[in-house]
Amino acid sequence: MALRSRKRLRLAFMGTPDFSVPVISTLVSSGHEIACVYTQPPRQIGRGQKKQKTPIHIKADDFGITVRTPENFFSIKEQDAFASLKLDCAVVVAYGLILPDPILNSPKFGCINIHASLLPRWRGAAPIQRAILAGDTESGITIMQMDEGLDTGAILMTGQVDITSETTGKSLHDDLSRIGCDLIVKTLADLSERAIKPTPQAENGVTYAKKLERIEGRIDWTQSAIDIERLIRAFTPWPGTWFEIAGERVKILSAQVVNVKGAPGTVVDDKLTVSCSSGGLQIGTVQRAGKSVVQASEFLRGFNLPVGTILY
Repeated sequence: MALRSRKRLRLAFMGTPDFSVPVISTLVSSGHEIACVYTQPPRQIGRGQKKQKTPIHIKADDFGITVRTPENFFSIKEQDAFASLKLDCAVVVAYGLILPDPILNSPKFGCINIHASLLPRWRGAAPIQRAILAGDTESGITIMQMDEGLDTGAILMTGQVDITSETTGKSLHDDLSRIGCDLIVKTLADLSERAIKPTPQAENGVTYAKKLERIEGRIDWTQSAIDIERLIRAFTPWPGTWFEIAGERVKILSAQVVNVKGAPGTVVDDKLTVSCSSGGLQIGTVQRAGKSVVQASEFLRGFNLPVGTILY
């Protein structure tokens, strides 16, 4: 249970995906007043193309909080509506819209962002996955005073977490969301008492985490086994990693780096070990289209991949 804040603040919450949901729950349980939730408009999703509310929209409805879904904040009408809330602060978590200067400067304490990296490393859209892909040994949360740049604002508070050989995109996502919940309560308390001093970001060490594309999940066996194994972990559960065989796409959900040699993409044994440019991967779990996740041994009972088969 979240600690009660030392001072109740009037907030707007601005977020969209699952990562944001624990944070809004923490703010509510901490005793803050959330005057309004901003999230992206419902989008058409899936084969049926039915419009679906964002996870934050659904959670705000559960709490009975007013929800607004503007396409952008560049109109005077939207800016005036935001100013009329007379906020102490706006908390922004993976919202996905640009906030112009009139929005950033409207609340008493401005807009603060919970960003899933240790800034200035991994500014941008996909810091969680990019950190794993790069082989980083740590990640964290940065609470940042927002400005008009892309994740360039001054740092208010940080929290770290280790990235290990077991870390996946999902596990790091969940760890960072929990850290963000703890830090935002502390940050708001310090802001309300003016007991926190923003620290400008370092000028060196800047990297950018570009948006994930589904095509990045296609395995290139000419890469090293280490790099491919990181890709599998980073892209679990989304967008997933996969190879093609006999015209069918097969997702890999786990694999282990092993010391084997062979042409990249070659199945080298009856345990679904595949050679890469350097080393190989012993595949642990896979999933065929429309099927359940299974161990490699079970997959091989229903899909013949003899030694020497080339995967693409």
